[in-house]
Amino acid sequence: MVDKRYIFENYLNIARKFISEKEYAKALKFYKKAYKLEEGKNDIELILDIALLYDKLGYKDLAEEKYKEVIKIESNDARAYYGLGVLYDEDCFYEDAIEYYKKAIAIDEKYDRAYFYLANAYDELNDIENAIKYYNKTLKLVPNDLWANANLGCIYEEMKDYNKALFYMKKALEISSNNFRILFNMGVLMKNLNKEKEAIHYYKKSIESNPNYPYSYLNLAVIYRENDDYNKAIDVISEGIENNNDASFLYYNRSCFYANVNNLELSLKDLEKSIEMNEIFLDYMKKDRELDKIRKLKEYDELFGSKL
Repeated sequence: MVDKRYIFENYLNIARKFISEKEYAKALKFYKKAYKLEEGKNDIELILDIALLYDKLGYKDLAEEKYKEVIKIESNDARAYYGLGVLYDEDCFYEDAIEYYKKAIAIDEKYDRAYFYLANAYDELNDIENAIKYYNKTLKLVPNDLWANANLGCIYEEMKDYNKALFYMKKALEISSNNFRILFNMGVLMKNLNKEKEAIHYYKKSIESNPNYPYSYLNLAVIYRENDDYNKAIDVISEGIENNNDASFLYYNRSCFYANVNNLELSLKDLEKSIEMNEIFLDYMKKDRELDKIRKLKEYDELFGSKL
């Protein structure tokens, strides 16, 4: 007699091996084989694994079916409600996501990921009060949660409560001292606190950590521009373009910097490039005082006359 339990476990082991190798389609094939067996029909762990895999492969409707199947078997499985919350969250249906995250938390009051993504959903809806509330609940469970600290820092920075923003940003940096986004956010915060040298320091550290994040170059260059050091601003933006040549706003800003040092030929060239990449800059350039000299050029009319 064939030991069906052995076959079931064997299918699971093969599927998990393919998961570890990131062969997700092959893993799904063996999960389905396990599910077809009698042992698989009510195996919650298996059904949750299938739901997660469907989501990873982009089959969200099928993932939803599997999470709801788990709930039919066990109505108090917090993971299934959390999984449904994630599905709706990923599709930006934040109100629905909130409903399911709250159901997960009602079952498991220590479900820290549910608290975190609940806070994030409220943040996306600009419900700042609830976002703060649930990020704090996350931190009560996981004090060293990197993004709960960082996101709270960003919220307080936007509220101009810079003391609280600084507290949470410093905490985030203690947790991950080389994260480029947090270094960037510290740069923004230092600039708002009129601590220019510190802002420059953090933007430079952000660039070191990730040369492919264009906003660090932009914000650093803007500081130099505000101090009328256009050559340094141009150097920073040029480095940013070398590492992010698809960032149209870097070309546009360098065009403005070139115009300020009377290098009108290069300014016009960058302006053309930025508009070629994103026509939104057509509207900007019509009103931008830094480009007054460019608009007087004959070449300007030749390039953009038909679009004005």
